[in-house]
Amino acid sequence: MRISVITPSFNQARFIERTIHSVLDQDQRDVEHIVVDGGSSDGTLDILRRYTGRIVWISEKDRGQTHAINKGLRLATGEIVAWLNSDDTYEPGALALVARHFMDHPDSRWVYGKCRIVNDADREIRPFITWYKNLLLAKFSFARLLAENYISQPAVFWRRRLLDEVGYLSEEEYFCMDYDYWLRIGSRSPAGVIDAYLANFRYHRASKSGSVNKKQFADELRLARAFRGEHPFAVLLHTANYVKIVAAYKLLEVLGL
Repeated sequence: MRISVITPSFNQARFIERTIHSVLDQDQRDVEHIVVDGGSSDGTLDILRRYTGRIVWISEKDRGQTHAINKGLRLATGEIVAWLNSDDTYEPGALALVARHFMDHPDSRWVYGKCRIVNDADREIRPFITWYKNLLLAKFSFARLLAENYISQPAVFWRRRLLDEVGYLSEEEYFCMDYDYWLRIGSRSPAGVIDAYLANFRYHRASKSGSVNKKQFADELRLARAFRGEHPFAVLLHTANYVKIVAAYKLLEVLGL
């Protein structure tokens, strides 16, 4: 079973080699790693050239992260697809667990697992956020997903044929293209759950999530309202969660955590 991993990249020479190694060092045999670079000028291309033949990569101007991911998804040949940003990493053995899940559950269309938050030096940070998310993701619930985005993007995988049915990521969404996609596929099929750590999300000041961003959380609330359907109460909960999350992240920033 081939797994295709898409990595959008732009001026991430500081981290991208760690990302590449986390894919290439997996014990899953059939893995395709596609790096879609937006025309980096910081040394990223020198790193990518060293892995020519082991990864697929292109570098050209694009319209941003979501456009790059979609380009990679169109190039993908795997039955299972995912994207891993150029500062995030997979845990050892993660892709073998994903392949085993889809082989053991042929009706499963998408799956997620656990994800740690790490800093620039790969040390785990904010474990209380991870603990909270782990409580919520133990069993998939679309109503719960409407109430709060508890799924960590680097730990999500889906069958490529869903792209033909649901479409690609929305390039209109800058912060929440992942949440939009989880709602689109989650409204059709429940997610499988792998009770293991699959990935690490890197929190640093230069990343999109490197500071409190009320716009991101407001976009999530807007998307939840658009998908509320038979779950209007869940969206009321999301409104409360919006206030809670903005306050919590602001406190973390003030405390320097």
